[in-house]
Amino acid sequence: MRRRPEAPLPPRNGLDPARMKLPAEGPWATVRDHLVERIPKLPPDRLDAMLAEGRIVGLDGPVTADTPFRPGMFVWFHRDLPEETPVPFEIAIVHRDENLVVVDKPHFLATIPRGQHVLETALVRLRRDLGLPELSPAHRLDRVTAGLLMFVARRELRGAYQTLFRDRKVAKEYEAVARHDPALPLPHRVTSRIVKERGVISAQEVPGPPNAETLVELAEHRDGLGRYRLVPFTGRTHQLRVHMNRLGIPILGDRCYPALVETPLHDFSRPLQLLAKTLEFTDPVTGKHRRFESTRTLAAWTSYAEWDRDPVAP
Repeated sequence: MRRRPEAPLPPRNGLDPARMKLPAEGPWATVRDHLVERIPKLPPDRLDAMLAEGRIVGLDGPVTADTPFRPGMFVWFHRDLPEETPVPFEIAIVHRDENLVVVDKPHFLATIPRGQHVLETALVRLRRDLGLPELSPAHRLDRVTAGLLMFVARRELRGAYQTLFRDRKVAKEYEAVARHDPALPLPHRVTSRIVKERGVISAQEVPGPPNAETLVELAEHRDGLGRYRLVPFTGRTHQLRVHMNRLGIPILGDRCYPALVETPLHDFSRPLQLLAKTLEFTDPVTGKHRRFESTRTLAAWTSYAEWDRDPVAP
C-alpha cells in the first residue's frame, strides 16, 4: 500500500491542515480552476487571497493562481475558522501515559471538529494544551453527553485502540437521571432497530431486525426521579436516549426526545443528564486490565432544587 504523503504544513491551533487529492483527469487548466469547483462554499475572492498569501501548498511549495493542474496532485491548506462561542467548562484529565489520555469531558463540548465546533472541541483543546499534535480519539461522545472519553497519544497506536471500540471489546456503563415510574419493570433489556439519517438531528426506531440493545437498571430513586444505570451492548447513534424515551422515561434535559427543541449554541443551561461513567478493557498494547471511572455527578440528581424542572424538556 502506498503511504500517504506527510503534510508540508504544521498543525495550527491544534488542527491538522485539510488535504485534497486532485482527480486523475479533468478539464481544469490550473489548480485554482479545480478548487473553485471543488469548494463551492469558498468564495473565489477568498480563494484568490489564500493563494496570494501562500496558504495553499503542494509537495513542491506554495500553489499560485497560475499553478497548472496536475492529475493526482495533493494540496494542503488550513480552513478559515468559524466564529465560536467559548464552552466555559474545563476538561478533567483522568489518566495520562505515553499511549493514552483519558479525560472527563464536560457537557456541551464536542469530541472532534465538525460544523460550527472547531477550536471548542475536546480534541483541539487537548492537542493544544497537552502539546500532543498526534492525539486522536479512540471513540466519541455526543456534544451534550458528559463523561469518559479516551484518546490515543501516538499515531501508530490509533488502530489498536480504535479497533477495541469498533469490535465492542470495551465494557461501558452510563448513568442517567429521568422520571421514576414505579410501574416500569426494571431491569429491562431494550432492543430495537435504530437508524440515523445524515443531516437529520434525531434518530428513529424503524421496523426490522434489531441493531441496538441496552440494559436499563434503576440504581435508586427519590422525589419522583430515578438514577439509572445504562449498559449499551451496541453503539448506535443516540441509542441510550432513544431507548430511555421508548420506555416512557426520557432523560432529563433531552432536547431531541421525545420532541426536538431548538437550542442556541450559547445556551449552556439544563444539560442532558447523561454521563459516560466507566470504561473497562484489556489494553491491546500492554495486555493490562484497564478500568476508568468518571468523577462527575449529574446536577439534576445532586441538586435538583437548583437545577429545576425544564419547562420544555421532560
